[in-house]
Amino acid sequence: MESQSVSFRVSKDDLAGAVAWVARSLPSKPTQPVLRGMLITADDDGLELAGYDYEVSTQVRIPAEVTEMGRVAVAGKLIADITATLPNKPVEFELNGSTVQVKCGSSRFELPSIPLDDYPQLPTLPETTGTINPKLFTEAVTQVATAAGRDDTLPMLTGVHMEINGPELLLVATDRFRMAVRTLGWNSADPEATAKLLIPAKTLLDNARTLDGANDDIEIAVGAGADIGSEGLFGVHADARRTTTRLLDAQFPNFRPLLPKNHKALASVEIAPLIDAIRRVALVADRNAQIRMEFSEGQVILSAGGSDAGHAEEILPCAFTGEPLLTAFNAGYLKDGLAVVRTERVVFGFTDPSRPAILIPEPADLPEADEDGTFTTPDTDFTYLLMPVRLPG
Repeated sequence: MESQSVSFRVSKDDLAGAVAWVARSLPSKPTQPVLRGMLITADDDGLELAGYDYEVSTQVRIPAEVTEMGRVAVAGKLIADITATLPNKPVEFELNGSTVQVKCGSSRFELPSIPLDDYPQLPTLPETTGTINPKLFTEAVTQVATAAGRDDTLPMLTGVHMEINGPELLLVATDRFRMAVRTLGWNSADPEATAKLLIPAKTLLDNARTLDGANDDIEIAVGAGADIGSEGLFGVHADARRTTTRLLDAQFPNFRPLLPKNHKALASVEIAPLIDAIRRVALVADRNAQIRMEFSEGQVILSAGGSDAGHAEEILPCAFTGEPLLTAFNAGYLKDGLAVVRTERVVFGFTDPSRPAILIPEPADLPEADEDGTFTTPDTDFTYLLMPVRLPG
């Protein structure tokens, strides 16, 4: 074990923000005790706080008055809990032997340090592949990650598939019952760069949610080469924060053939009243049971339930073109999709009541019917594809 002294003084707010951010990525049930540790490095530039569990690494820099330089590891979630409750005064931190002393105002804590011998080497952030506006990136990840699978026995469905094609990014996720696809522009370092990655959806979403407050464009860094295997890394650098995530070593399904190019009917509905109506109608349905939707000119009738649990029905105005149709969706999946469409109205596209429907943001103009009475899918940067539920009979 490294025998050294470490001593520094730091602003309570700076420390609390940094340790809380690193601690949220630390494993709650680590495979090795050392992985619950938060590594604190005190040097000429202040402090670096880091965590790593062989899958995800987090590093953040904050200013501090360092009197003795060195490294120490302490239980990460504990130091985050302690720091969050401290009074708003400077925090003094000192390592003596194997004991860490934390002082703030009249508060005193003594904590055991974690031996550094077994602490893993932190991964290096790959070279920057491109930069992107943090709000745009967070919005796109949030829209897509909602459709990712939660079943770890199907790892290819627990990730967000990212394709880099020069100045364009494409994000896709699916759990077999719904799929979300988003395209967006970014500032690629190489206009010819291409890559396909599979990033754990939960980690990517957690990461994106902490980037919203970033002041400048964030840097995205991907391990070398277009064909990235299990050792590949996906890195994000935002202000003083850096994270890396190990890519999933799995093959994402071929999704493009699933996206319909033409539709027999289109419906445009205002999102907020539709979500409210689904919540009300679903009260008589079993948990996550189906919501029936009957579309016809000028209206959609939502209904749920049966003779035993009661029956609910609500009529909403709807701009509809095509042959009237009756379909049904899982209420939870339907609400998830509507919640990530960023326009006031959503457009549904139907090929057949038993085939997947699409939900897209309302475009400026809806397409006219072709000679055969079908509608071409409108141009859109976001598509939520949803499987219908089989209706009885």
